[in-house]
Amino acid sequence: MKATMKTSLMTAALIGAGVAAAAPLNSAYAEGKSLTMCWAAWDPANALVELDKDFTKQTGVEMKYEFVPWTSYADHFINLLNSHSSECDLIIGDSQWIGGAAENKWYVKLNEFFEKNNISMNTFIPATVVGYSEWPKNTPNYWALPGMADAVGWTYRKDWFARPDLRAEFKKEYNREIAPPETWDELLQVAKFFTGKEIDGKKVYGAYIFTERGSEGITMGATNAMYDYGFEYDDPKNPYHMEGFVNSAGAVKGLEVYKELYKCCQPPGLSNAYMQEGLDAFKSGEVAMQMNWYAFFPGLYKDPNVGGDKIGFFANPKGPYGQFTQLGGQGLSVVAYSHNIPEALDYVKWFAQPNVQQKWTALGGASASKAVLLSDAYKASAPYAPSFVASMGFVKDFWAEPLYVPLLLDMQKRLHDFVVADKGTAQHALDQLVKDWVKVFLQEGKNPA
Repeated sequence: MKATMKTSLMTAALIGAGVAAAAPLNSAYAEGKSLTMCWAAWDPANALVELDKDFTKQTGVEMKYEFVPWTSYADHFINLLNSHSSECDLIIGDSQWIGGAAENKWYVKLNEFFEKNNISMNTFIPATVVGYSEWPKNTPNYWALPGMADAVGWTYRKDWFARPDLRAEFKKEYNREIAPPETWDELLQVAKFFTGKEIDGKKVYGAYIFTERGSEGITMGATNAMYDYGFEYDDPKNPYHMEGFVNSAGAVKGLEVYKELYKCCQPPGLSNAYMQEGLDAFKSGEVAMQMNWYAFFPGLYKDPNVGGDKIGFFANPKGPYGQFTQLGGQGLSVVAYSHNIPEALDYVKWFAQPNVQQKWTALGGASASKAVLLSDAYKASAPYAPSFVASMGFVKDFWAEPLYVPLLLDMQKRLHDFVVADKGTAQHALDQLVKDWVKVFLQEGKNPA
């Protein structure tokens, strides 16, 4: 779920560190051995291909790849896993899959393997361990190694924010300096200010946000406002009890704020849009600000038209209830139906090494290792790095239940009907969502009372 990833060109020094000090691996494999890695087709996957050359050099095991576009990623791989296919030896799977993967025995449980090889989950960012590896949640039962850290963040046109004429106009209107928004109120102000302006000969809009209905897009977008206004998936003291949490007054307000941002300031024609559409809108100079996954920010920073000094980055703004953002990212798992489980486990052992994690991030991946992500070198590596590190400290994630698909599709429908299609009220949408989810959990044998 969630495209994940974040990344950064760390430095030649980090790349140089590479795997030089890595622990030795089993190099006794037959020359013809190979492993197939399954993941999404995107820039971080290309970085992984480059990284894996070191694994092949050390072990003689050839790495093969099945990379599928995000639009069909979930359907394709969940179908393979459901059919007990051995096509994938290793998979970088979305966080929402972890419950179903554990209960359906799609993945190899890794606890014993981690213990034998001194791989500690304490060395990874806590949110990524819970989000990518654990089932049941908040228990030491591990089905994946944190593979790609990611979260929702924002980009903005730093060059537009710096224009003296726009700065003067904004200050006159709002009695403050224009700056990257720190609250949702400020975000709305800035978005409304830019909407309708003509910049560089083009009419522009204030903000791009996720609206896609078919998979996960609008849920991954709207929750960034809803969390900050008080939305909770259930009662922290009474699991699966959702009344008054999913549809609280604060959750309703957060959803209304998201709709206001969509109605005031989204470019026309983007009523069913997700990651790529946001990148396109930003690259084309159509929007002042863009919501998207940090995974894409390294590429945007290098973009010849809108990158470099023209682009800035900020974390998801605060709301009355606090500051949170949607977790993205994925875990690295061994597929239980693989015919090469020993070799696949050796890959996990190799990937978990600190120096490999450093090189992974330097090449354009996104380590969830504390030693990498929290290092001064990483924070200084790119303009988006500080806000990404901060964001990983206040992430929240969607359900990871075995029946997460109907849970997600229910939320997609209710949010899209209200935000985009103007059906009913936010209160009605969330009241109906509670009813939808109660049915799903009863089907799962869980008591939502």
